[in-house]
Amino acid sequence: MTGYDFHPEAALDLDEIWEHIADDNLDAADKVIADILASLDALVSSPYLGHIRPDLTSRPLRFTVVHQYLIAYAPEEKPLWIVAVMHGRRSPRVLAATLRGGE
Repeated sequence: MTGYDFHPEAALDLDEIWEHIADDNLDAADKVIADILASLDALVSSPYLGHIRPDLTSRPLRFTVVHQYLIAYAPEEKPLWIVAVMHGRRSPRVLAATLRGGE
């Protein structure tokens, strides 16, 4: 048991991230996903380590960054609920719209 679970869209986000990176470098794709999962493992025991982003959502979500990926999660949920994993260079409007859709 991992202590976290993914919204179906967030699970798809991980798959898309891996596929995008793997097009150029399989080892790098595996490392990025492993680093994201390691970060999530750390958040299970300390879910409030992440920061809030009132510019993106009014929902009680926290955020953490791994490489260039912004991870949105619900710290009060058990297991920890991963809402989205998004590239940090995306427009804040797109990020906010993604979070609205991930309820």
